[in-house]
Amino acid sequence: MANTKSALKRIRIIKKRTLRNKMIRSNVKTMIKKFEKALEAGDIDGAKALFPQVVKRIDMAVSKGVIHRNTANRKKSRLAIRLNRALAQQQAAQ
Repeated sequence: MANTKSALKRIRIIKKRTLRNKMIRSNVKTMIKKFEKALEAGDIDGAKALFPQVVKRIDMAVSKGVIHRNTANRKKSRLAIRLNRALAQQQAAQ
């Protein structure tokens, strides 16, 4: 256990930042799950509408320093690939 004033303050700061980071990371995961559910359900238009929102949340997490930019770019790329595949399958079916 910390026994100096500065160490106790650092513990309080870390708790606040950890909570904030968890909230942001959880929000990103939730948006990704909504997007993936829409794709799995075959709701391509819904997924298309959700994609910019998901990208925005991921970019916000990067700007806050919660997610590394390369991780964010990888996530966005993989989601875009899934959306494009679904769009291509929809086009092929028509």
